[in-house]
Amino acid sequence: MAASKKKTPKKTARRGARAMTPAQAARILDILEKTYPEAECALHHRNAFELVSATILSAQCTDQRVNMVTPALFARYPTPAALAEAQPAELEAIIQSTGFFRSKAKSLIGCARALVADHGGVVPRTMAEMVKLPGVGRKTANVVLGHAYDIAEGIAVDTHVLRVSNRLGMARGDDPIDVEQQLMAIVPKARWTRTTDLIIFHGRNICDARRPACGSCPLFALCPWRDKQAFANRVS
Repeated sequence: MAASKKKTPKKTARRGARAMTPAQAARILDILEKTYPEAECALHHRNAFELVSATILSAQCTDQRVNMVTPALFARYPTPAALAEAQPAELEAIIQSTGFFRSKAKSLIGCARALVADHGGVVPRTMAEMVKLPGVGRKTANVVLGHAYDIAEGIAVDTHVLRVSNRLGMARGDDPIDVEQQLMAIVPKARWTRTTDLIIFHGRNICDARRPACGSCPLFALCPWRDKQAFANRVS
């Protein structure tokens, strides 16, 4: 057996960083609520099965692209039982434009088979059961539990949530699990699902990765990000 390579640890919260208080987090979320009352899960779905499938497809892919693919996907495979019997080549052809289609097809079929074999074709309602499904991690589980079942077991942390929460000082670090725990510590459970939607909307509309519109940001006065002034002074 070849010697295993030593993994480089992910960055976690910076030592000495001042933690945000629940009151400060609430003020930020209140402003985002007023700014984005329409914020919701962007993945089109009619039930938990469709949402878990769409979320698996959304890895390294835009929600818009996923929404273009899922109508044909669910027309061909409307239930876990149907998807469990899918031929990989046929499924791959349907989802190819979402990228990484071979691994995603494997996850979709594996997830569907697990749903049929272990849950009677029904998406489970607990984090412990969700993360056992092929292709499902905490982020996907949080999305499905929160939006399909209105069950808050955590906060879904994607690239938008990582970026925006760090810039706003709500969390520190680039490990999704660590950032999720930091957010859960300052946000009341009743707002966990909503927090993801609001921060994602803000990340897409204002707090872009490369060209954030800091000059138009409703959180500018509260944001501690050191580069905000430079972007606020930029002229499009």
